[in-house]
Amino acid sequence: MRLHTLPVSTAGVVVASGYAYAHGGFRWVPALLCFLFAVLAQIVSNFANEYYDYVRGSDKKGREGFRRGVTEGDISPKAMKTATFATLALACAVGCGLIPFGGWKLVPIGAVIAVFALAYSAGPYPLSRLGLGDLAVLVFFGIVPVSLTYWLQTQELTADVVCASVAVGLLGTNVLIVNNYRDMEDDREAGKRTTVVLFGRKVASVAYLLFGLASIGLTVPVWFHNYNFAAPVIYLALHLLTWTRIRRSRGAALNPLLGATARNMLIFSLLLLAGCLFL
Repeated sequence: MRLHTLPVSTAGVVVASGYAYAHGGFRWVPALLCFLFAVLAQIVSNFANEYYDYVRGSDKKGREGFRRGVTEGDISPKAMKTATFATLALACAVGCGLIPFGGWKLVPIGAVIAVFALAYSAGPYPLSRLGLGDLAVLVFFGIVPVSLTYWLQTQELTADVVCASVAVGLLGTNVLIVNNYRDMEDDREAGKRTTVVLFGRKVASVAYLLFGLASIGLTVPVWFHNYNFAAPVIYLALHLLTWTRIRRSRGAALNPLLGATARNMLIFSLLLLAGCLFL
């Protein structure tokens, strides 16, 4: 499940619910269902990544990253495949619970989300091998969950929410950047053309820094309301500290920094939530 990275999916729902509260439209039932759906969708993506990377031979034993259960023989390929599609079915069931709040138009939207939860690793053209993983994270862990969660609660979409959705997506992309930064040599050998493989670690490092700074810029109205300067300073301090350590690290030393990046994303979402509560 890769629990240390689940803030990537939860942050969007937390932020969207904060904006919904600030705009007088918070509804706890659709917010909770969106939260469960988002977590399950990320777990599906993680399970699929474990299984399909094993099938393609992209993972190898003793890798620098976190231990892969299927590759190391802890979990059978059949069990992982079964878990992937069982969790996908559960996510779809939870998603159907949102139909009373958003109508039947949610069915095709949910289907697209389900497909892309698998498409990162599965299919004839997996996004992770084509340098499109970062874009997929930006859209499906940022723009989509924030915008959809907010719309399901308020039945509208505002410019500040769209900006916040991009901010969350950029922070989610940073988690993937650290993962691919660590695995660059292994990914190149396995034929995975991630953005780090394509452009190198220096460009990835600069992107990581800029994405964190941009996330603050995109949410300025919240931070500057009532002169709430402490919150963005706290986040930026954590972001810069993690970025500095990433630049100096290689291999397994990047594993805790992957978790730190997800932690920073969680802290950002909670600080933004707190700011929204006082708008």
